[in-house]
Amino acid sequence: MIVDDNAQMRAFIRSLLKEVASEFVECADGREAVVVYEAERPDWVVMDVTMGGIDGITATRLITSRFPGSRIMIITQHNNPKLRERAHEAGAAGFLPKENLIELRSAFGVHAAESDDPKEHALTHS
Repeated sequence: MIVDDNAQMRAFIRSLLKEVASEFVECADGREAVVVYEAERPDWVVMDVTMGGIDGITATRLITSRFPGSRIMIITQHNNPKLRERAHEAGAAGFLPKENLIELRSAFGVHAAESDDPKEHALTHS
């Protein structure tokens, strides 16, 4: 599941992880993510922090408190230690600054050799 209020960002993440899954559930905010998670029970959630309504940290806390086995990767433009700590306390399995989104590929087990794009291959190993 991809949760981000920016449709272009959701599309980018989907393209990064196309080798991981053939289908993605997408949500535009944290409130929707909590409802959809309960219905879909995805293997992983990639969750933005800053969104209207319920933010990503609150949504993560709500999901992990109801579903302790959930795995949520927090992504954000705001890479600071306090936010990283808040994500961890909310139950996030990981935290990744958006400037390093290419690292999602390795976090989800996609290796550079599986990519057809030589630029992605180079970026994955740098």
